Amino acid sequence: MIRVAQVAPNIFPVPPRHHGGTERIVHDLSTELRSLGLEVTLFAASDSATDLPRVGDYPSLSALEARHGRVAPGVPAALDALQLEALRQRLDAFDIVHCHGEFAHAALLGARRRRSLTTIHWRVDELDRALFFAGFPDLPVAAISAAQGEGIPASNRVGVVHHGIARDRYAFGAGPGDYVAFVGRLTDQKRPDTAIRVARAAGLPIRLGGTIDVGNPGYFEREVRPLLGPDATYGGPLDDAGKGELLAGARALLFPIDWPEPFGLVMIEAMACGTPVVAWNRGSVPEVVEDGLTGFVVSSEAEAVAALERIGDLDRAAVRRRFEERFTATRMAEDYLALYRRLLAA
Repeated sequence: MIRVAQVAPNIFPVPPRHHGGTERIVHDLSTELRSLGLEVTLFAASDSATDLPRVGDYPSLSALEARHGRVAPGVPAALDALQLEALRQRLDAFDIVHCHGEFAHAALLGARRRRSLTTIHWRVDELDRALFFAGFPDLPVAAISAAQGEGIPASNRVGVVHHGIARDRYAFGAGPGDYVAFVGRLTDQKRPDTAIRVARAAGLPIRLGGTIDVGNPGYFEREVRPLLGPDATYGGPLDDAGKGELLAGARALLFPIDWPEPFGLVMIEAMACGTPVVAWNRGSVPEVVEDGLTGFVVSSEAEAVAALERIGDLDRAAVRRRFEERFTATRMAEDYLALYRRLLAA
């Protein structure tokens, strides 16, 4: 039996209550790996609600912020250090250590790096990652899309594993409503303002859900709030039930990203509901959205408006079917297990 440590970030509990795509993926992966016969231990915040064996005596950053208000800038680094100390004390208990955090774990692992795996859930094309990869050329890294993988050096890159989610988390919605949806962080990387403009140009109401980005709250106030109205409503953060209801009833999901998206979890959440996706051609989008089958890949607001005019041509049952074939947590876990076996064999 392969013994695996899954080391989650400390920003949100595992699984998250609202947003927190990385923590969601870590939980789904850990649960599926256990079903495949692996012995999985989750390193995660103490406010996590999971039946997986868990290590972690300290709350998540989100819990501390809820308790104390704004916390000192050094708190995230302190939480990471405490988590890595707990991992250090138990390293010998695992065959593979799979880390989903940022940087410091690479130094901690030392000679164990070759029997570890790192998944980066963020962009990799900036200076911090370049320094990281240059300093740790022996650290195995799994890309979450081929687009992200292009920015990971060959010495680190061991494969590509697309995200997957629990097959039955979201129900198929056979009868689309008269609105389109936007779900995600309300920030300049995700461009909810663009989504509102596109929906209005197409003559469709839009319902928005998600969290205002704590790192860029001025964007929402400056660019999004003035656009809200009877045909463009914001419902706040969404749990799984709220997200499923919004997506299942939508005619389409608008995904007007303005950055090199490493994956884009909400795209496959929409597909799980049978809801097609109209997404901008950046980052992972053309890998995830099959143009003309599960949605449309576009390059401008005008193209997005035209795509919405054709969205009824797509078969929602086929969208759901492609989700089941490509983006379940079971498939994701099987792909990661294959990488674990390769690392252990080497």
